[in-house]
Amino acid sequence: MNATTLNEENTMQAEIAEFTVLLQQQGVHAALGYLNHRTPHRYTGVWRFDGDMLRSEVLFDRNMPDVRQGADAPMAATYCSLVGRHEAPVQILDAAVDPQALGIQTPVISYCGALVRDGEGRAFGTLCHYDLQRCQERTTDQPLLHAAAQLLYQRLHPGDAK
Repeated sequence: MNATTLNEENTMQAEIAEFTVLLQQQGVHAALGYLNHRTPHRYTGVWRFDGDMLRSEVLFDRNMPDVRQGADAPMAATYCSLVGRHEAPVQILDAAVDPQALGIQTPVISYCGALVRDGEGRAFGTLCHYDLQRCQERTTDQPLLHAAAQLLYQRLHPGDAK
């Protein structure tokens, strides 16, 4: 392991610790704001899979900080469906040219999503950043989203978390 890798791991651990403290002290919306301010995407949210629908659990909108929830959407019209189908992270820099976006009718252009699992380890939903504009690629978004996803689930559903 080289010095760069160690530095990246230390930075990630520090960010997760900072996120955790913020989540515990100020709540879910403030924690989403923390994640959102590290990305060029306008929106950051937790979404729940519900059959053929995607349900908004909580949303942070950079341009409208009083917004706390997004609109539910048909699963087939979301990139979150790809995260759920593959149970793996998905990143779409520009939907106009990304083959992953084919057949999904949504105004979302840029997307970065991680899977959220429930207390039994089943796919629950997603934690994602998204925007209606093309955003600059950021390779550091996925590791923190992945780590934050379970912490957010535990906070939103404390009786179900393991």
